[in-house]
Amino acid sequence: MTPITPGAVVEAGVSGPGRGLGLGDPERENAVLLDIIEATASGPGVEPLAAAVARVITEATATDVCFVHVLDDGDTALTLAGATPPFDALVGTVHLPLGEGVSGWVAAHREPAVLTEDKTADPRYLPIPELRGEDYTSMVSVPMISEPYGLAGVLNVHTVARREFGDRDVRLLLAIGRLLAAALHQARMHRRLEARERAHERFAEQTVTAQETERRRLARDIHDGISQRLVTLSFHLDAAGTLLDHGDDDEARAQLGHAAGLVGTTLDEARAAIGALRPPVLDDLGLAGALAALVRDLPGIDVRLDLDDRRLPDHVEVALYRIGQEGLQNVLKHAAAQQVLVRLAAGDHGVRLEIIDDGRGFAPHGEPGRDDGYGMSSIRERAELIGGAAEVRSAPGEGTSVLVTVPDAPATDVPADEQAPDTGVPGISAPAPAVRPPS
Repeated sequence: MTPITPGAVVEAGVSGPGRGLGLGDPERENAVLLDIIEATASGPGVEPLAAAVARVITEATATDVCFVHVLDDGDTALTLAGATPPFDALVGTVHLPLGEGVSGWVAAHREPAVLTEDKTADPRYLPIPELRGEDYTSMVSVPMISEPYGLAGVLNVHTVARREFGDRDVRLLLAIGRLLAAALHQARMHRRLEARERAHERFAEQTVTAQETERRRLARDIHDGISQRLVTLSFHLDAAGTLLDHGDDDEARAQLGHAAGLVGTTLDEARAAIGALRPPVLDDLGLAGALAALVRDLPGIDVRLDLDDRRLPDHVEVALYRIGQEGLQNVLKHAAAQQVLVRLAAGDHGVRLEIIDDGRGFAPHGEPGRDDGYGMSSIRERAELIGGAAEVRSAPGEGTSVLVTVPDAPATDVPADEQAPDTGVPGISAPAPAVRPPS
């Protein structure tokens, strides 16, 4: 492929300066398309692919610079993914919401736009200082669309000298855009798969770490609490036996009284250790009933419940119960709230847990050394461990909202006689419904 100096006159029969892309015959257009196809096979990376195509376009046409803006994963904005020098250093730093600027308009309307001159007079034009739009007179912008994937982004070419981009030029760029769109969608899919694999690896590491941490905690609790009390208990029982052998019944009874007290304390600690592994209330009432039972620990706070009583996988129920426990304790300790809404929604595509209060709120990340105000990191970590995500929204004086979503946690129906009682219509201002206590 022979580079063409921007603005130069091309082969005989092809229009010279001032006329579009400078490609005037099907053979040259086909050659460019073949070069584009070759560039799209350069690898699965979005940025290298976009850079390769931008370079091919400017080298093969009478244009000065090319930008490839790619639609983000949320389908709400464009990000500069490829550019010819000197703008290649800006890749990943320029973002444009859909509908804003010429590129945003093209993406939103799925239609090309041609600006021959006086770009600033066009109402769609939005100056982006980093891209130095004032240095270029003419531009053509086309959507990159492929079937069945849809919009992948926007392709722009600019020229310093005034150029007349005709229908043939636009059609060629649209064809290039279709080729690039298919390759970009494949590259984005590859990137998502890689991100999911990394997330799964992190999830496995976090799971192992959490298990080991829990085992160490449980071993420490048993050693420092239950084991020590059992040793002390054996001393009291030995002493009571010795005293009985010597006929000192009163002192023996005292030792047996101490032993009985230790038995009760040890039993309570054993129950607490078991409950730390899996709260028995989950087996008795399910997640909805267990969350309702937590309301008893919020004296003086008006609580509203909207709880779906369908069952979830065991590990999801345990994690969401712990998250609810942590969230409600934060409300009690820190929020100074008057009203709280707890909402649990479950379905075939996942589960959502929300805890919303009208308390004092806080400024997330607003103070050095404070993790979103009140230890929200543990909520996020528990959510991530079950493949979900936690979002915390708050502001001083405006309360706090904690939303946990777990997309891969399908719910299952339970028999009618095992369902938790109706908790009413959602609404934070209504009084708290009756709560079924745990058995």
